[in-house]
Amino acid sequence: MTPRRFPLYRLAVLGLCAVPLLSPAAPAAAQAAPRQAAAPAAVLDEAALDAYVERVRERFQVPGIAVAVVKDGQVVLERGWGVRELGKPDPVDARTVFAIASNTKAFTAASLSMLADEGKLGLEDRVIDHLPWFRMADPYVTREMRIRDLLTHRSGLGLGAGDLLFWPGSDYGTEEVVRRLKDVPLKTGFRERYAYDNILYAAATLVIEQASGQPYARFLQQRFFDPLGMDGTRFNADALRPGDRAATGHAKADFTRLQPTFPLTWHNASGAGGIYSSAHDMARWVAAQLAGGAYTDAQGRTQRLFSPQRQKSMWSLHSPMNIAEPAVPELAAARPDFLGYGEGWIVSSYRGEKLAWHTGGWPGMVSRVTLVPGRRLGVVVLTNQEAGGAFNAITMEVLDAYLQPARRTDWIAAYAAAADRARDKAAEAWAGRVAARDASSRPSLPPSGYARTYRDAWYGDVVVEEEGGGLVMRFGRSPLLVGELQHWQHDTFLVKWRERTLNGDAFVTFALDPDCKVREARMEAASELTDFSFDFQDLVLRPR
Repeated sequence: MTPRRFPLYRLAVLGLCAVPLLSPAAPAAAQAAPRQAAAPAAVLDEAALDAYVERVRERFQVPGIAVAVVKDGQVVLERGWGVRELGKPDPVDARTVFAIASNTKAFTAASLSMLADEGKLGLEDRVIDHLPWFRMADPYVTREMRIRDLLTHRSGLGLGAGDLLFWPGSDYGTEEVVRRLKDVPLKTGFRERYAYDNILYAAATLVIEQASGQPYARFLQQRFFDPLGMDGTRFNADALRPGDRAATGHAKADFTRLQPTFPLTWHNASGAGGIYSSAHDMARWVAAQLAGGAYTDAQGRTQRLFSPQRQKSMWSLHSPMNIAEPAVPELAAARPDFLGYGEGWIVSSYRGEKLAWHTGGWPGMVSRVTLVPGRRLGVVVLTNQEAGGAFNAITMEVLDAYLQPARRTDWIAAYAAAADRARDKAAEAWAGRVAARDASSRPSLPPSGYARTYRDAWYGDVVVEEEGGGLVMRFGRSPLLVGELQHWQHDTFLVKWRERTLNGDAFVTFALDPDCKVREARMEAASELTDFSFDFQDLVLRPR
């Protein structure tokens, strides 16, 4: 999933230098690894990069970062900085596994391409030809939805629609999540415009399972992880094993206090964002991508994951995306000439080169994978803190080292300025809400008048009940969504979730009928910094 609110422009890194980079140790799984460079052509200065990453960690308060760089089929860097968890000594290294979140989407898209190469499906097949029970909120969209449409974010769903079915964790199963799509409202016309979603990638995993005849976890293991030598990569958090060097996510509770986050698994939307992987393993994936889907097996033979034609489609612009002005002037150099979504990849440009890239956002961990096909260059940045500026600054610094080392941008300062502006904008918006609040108003009803079970057509039940003299809201299928309702004004309350690293507090407004009984309740995020996957605005809560 990708889930966290990060600026759209994320690209960058080190200036030219003639000192050779230290080469990492040879990979344990040689059958799939790109050839290690004993003495690669020097572009990056490891000492300078080391200092740069430490500056990034300090400025953006990131406990641990892992980076891999692949150039011309060789791994020229894979290493880690910092610690897996605050207050503990275990270091981050190249084999530390992080949630790669929505970088999983490229694996899901590639899986469908592989099955298409094998004639087991066509990307222009209707989804209902493979999942006859599949339904969208509109019969026309149901009938015309093609497998490719599951990948390109142009279905008519709104931003993050349906994410509460699995964010921040629920007990729904994957098929039940997808079946509930029939009640998730559409916001635009079919294929009218781009709007990022995760839920259709959950549907894509079911198509993969139907066409391949095996669970998606096994498909990934047999078709990607084993052939490429991604020995430490896991299907999702449930598959982590004792001894795995797993990073712990960190977030700023109430947007201020950095601390470890809660454990989480997307067992019910793994194809959208479930994979855990390391810089070491992701270098193998990146090398295969840059080689057009080719890799070398244990016998030294060239094998192929998917055809070049399929990769061309994955890296083609299917859904145009708006190119906004940079958040701050310092990011002007990162503004692309074109921007859009392919199949599991964002495609754009930087310094005259086409990029295929994606980011991943997970509670406490964010990441970025960037490919420059024309230069056979790939950059992987994995972090265990919700700071998009960190992975962007490192990525852009590396890109600059290869693409135009003579022109330097202070990407740390640029992305820090963007983050500061976002915080200031959110603070101003909150101050406006406080100023507009009628603090002297009182609720129309006593607490018992609001306490009942409400039902939303696509999410299910949400309970408001009296507890300790106040009101508590509980989302019936999401254990983490439990919080106190604090009166805001009139019949609007602010729900403050007990898990403070969620940073997803929301307003709840109750509408009354002429008999002064609750007709329905609507919700919206309280802060502009809240992750879009908290799609509270799509809920219509009606008393059961």
